[in-house]
Amino acid sequence: MKILYLNPTGFLGGAEMCLLDVLATLSPGVSAKVVLCDDGPLRSAVEGLGVAREVLPLPPRLLTTGDSGSTWRSLVGLALTAPGLTIETLAYLIRLRTLIRDERPDVIQTNGMKAHLLGSWAAPSGLPVVWHFHDYLSNRLMMGRLLRLSLRRNLKVVAVSRSVAEDASKVLGPKVPVVSILNAVDLRRFSPGVGNGVDLDRAAGLSPAPEGTIRVGLVATYARWKGHDVFIEAISRVSRDRPVRFFIAGSPLYRGTRSQWSIEELRGLAESHGVLDRIGFIPHRDDPESLYRNIDVVVHASTRPEPFGRVIAEAMACGKAVVATPSGGASELFTDGITAMGYPRGDASALAAVMLRLIDDPALRSRLGDAARIEAIQRFDRARLTEEWGRVYQGGRTADGGA
Repeated sequence: MKILYLNPTGFLGGAEMCLLDVLATLSPGVSAKVVLCDDGPLRSAVEGLGVAREVLPLPPRLLTTGDSGSTWRSLVGLALTAPGLTIETLAYLIRLRTLIRDERPDVIQTNGMKAHLLGSWAAPSGLPVVWHFHDYLSNRLMMGRLLRLSLRRNLKVVAVSRSVAEDASKVLGPKVPVVSILNAVDLRRFSPGVGNGVDLDRAAGLSPAPEGTIRVGLVATYARWKGHDVFIEAISRVSRDRPVRFFIAGSPLYRGTRSQWSIEELRGLAESHGVLDRIGFIPHRDDPESLYRNIDVVVHASTRPEPFGRVIAEAMACGKAVVATPSGGASELFTDGITAMGYPRGDASALAAVMLRLIDDPALRSRLGDAARIEAIQRFDRARLTEEWGRVYQGGRTADGGA
């Protein structure tokens, strides 16, 4: 069997890490090729797995066009550029259809909203197409309509959580088979190992903290909905008499900037809350496990339902005490008070209270970390992906019982 994967970006975001996990666990009898709509670090990561790849770059205007977080003003602006976009899209589809014809795959799998459209429009009639959903469709007004218009025979939808699967089913309708395959992590890479990670103070350009300092960190891209503002406000509510240092690790990742914080904005926010001197800022790293290993409490602060919550799973696999909001797909990853600590989404006061409890209770941190690692071994091991995705490709049933 030959599978052609289409990814809309060359960056290494959460969806791309999921794609790499799928590629790393393919059955020996499966050959794969990844087509990237933009060049970037993902190309090298795919090559590192020994998987064929090709960059078929989208025109810049088409690459940056989308309706994520769209407003009526942005949709009107998009409509005004529609004629040019239509011409560029048609030209790209011709190139993509030619590539598909030359590759002769048995299955096409698309790994992002824009890729779902392009892959479905370019694929020959009768060729099976799999949409891998990493996000909620119900809050993508225009994309939801376009995808409904792009439904075809031999289409399957795989979602990263039951929450995303239920949302997709509501938008696409009951006739479209939607199943959930929970994302996974490499348990050999994401594993406990205090002292084997990066020096957080040095990475943030800070002087060494006193011995016994507790380190609390938020690891996320600078997307505004990742809750950096909630985390900073919560820090301002933690008394300065506690031996704690806070960290924000990440960077703006994607091309569009309207939905992302800049480092200057985050520093300004921290200064306005009077906590700039308590926070270390660490740029994005391709080895997040090196951060988790030296963070005592990992905070996940998303302000809207999380489709999955990869940081939660990775930090749990590293045996860390995790604080997260039990909503969306994230609610499927942990048991509140047992394998992680939950708090109401967007509630800075509640987040501060949970952080303070963990700062003051090393036994609780240890107990949560131990339970989290066991849970990760049982549920997040990526070795299970071989069988679960194999069933999708072969037309069988997945582990959750979906068709």
